[in-house]
Amino acid sequence: MTDLRDYTSLRVGGPATKFVEVHTETEIIKALDDAGDSPVLILGGGTNVLISDAGFAGTVIHIVNSALVSEVDACSGATLTIGAGENWDDFVALTIERGFAGLETLSGIPGTVGAAPIQNIGAYGHEVSEFITRVRTYDRQKKELKTFTNSECEFSYRNSHFKAHPGRYVVLEVQFQIRIGQESDPITYLELARKLGVELGDRAPVVETREAVLQLRASKGMLLSPDDPDSWSAGSFFTNPIISQQAADALPDAAPKWPLIDGRVKISAAWLIENAGMHKGDEIGGARVSTKHVLALTNAGDATASDIAELAKRARDQVKEKFGITLEAEVNLVGVEI
Repeated sequence: MTDLRDYTSLRVGGPATKFVEVHTETEIIKALDDAGDSPVLILGGGTNVLISDAGFAGTVIHIVNSALVSEVDACSGATLTIGAGENWDDFVALTIERGFAGLETLSGIPGTVGAAPIQNIGAYGHEVSEFITRVRTYDRQKKELKTFTNSECEFSYRNSHFKAHPGRYVVLEVQFQIRIGQESDPITYLELARKLGVELGDRAPVVETREAVLQLRASKGMLLSPDDPDSWSAGSFFTNPIISQQAADALPDAAPKWPLIDGRVKISAAWLIENAGMHKGDEIGGARVSTKHVLALTNAGDATASDIAELAKRARDQVKEKFGITLEAEVNLVGVEI
């Protein structure tokens, strides 16, 4: 049986009962149909998942297909359709090389294109949902193809219709609408603005913006490196909590708070963890809080999935005890509870 630790950025996870690698849409659908009603785990880059030490009792489908079609209009921009198995950051780099703008603040996010709409990935003031026009899927329940428009995807903060219906829809390809240009959208994230040396609301060259984002992510241990165990993580383990204004007002003034248009407030999960008593470098077994950023839980070299889950549980429990806020995992937990 295939050991799943070899296919995840955390480098943990036991064997799969069945492991199938697929490269085309036809192969994806055949693998899904062959699995029947048995459990299925779709695996792309393996960068946002914590898989049990016991492995997965079912079929793991590893999608590595990629296909790019572009339609460019000198006025409106470009429509890009890309296969689910394409590496996300390679795709972002390609758009910039071709003279397109929009995705630069999403540079360096690990994973594949197919995972992007499920999680509604985002960083430095933007989310992928801003650029998606449609998502083509295979509906496992009805055993048919289903294409979703942007509104039908029901995107919200780190969420989507696909995430709300786990296991039902498998993303086959994603269509993006981005503009032609050498300048970024207005920079709305203070940390990025400072890195670029611009004011909030200013624009910056797309190439420089991508480089600044990559440098910021690297400084936080959020860029995977095979030579650096401090980067062997699944990215941000927890999402930033969204709470009521009343609950936000009860937090110390020093807590970073971002008001939302619906009246609620987004709070920094990293600030909550640090101020609840967790520290960079804290360890349980072979699992370690990154020395660069407390939201990244890493494999220091010999961690088990249980070690990482226990470290995550400690962080969640300490935040709950200190601030009364329950952190939600951003990482997909497979056979693991925290």
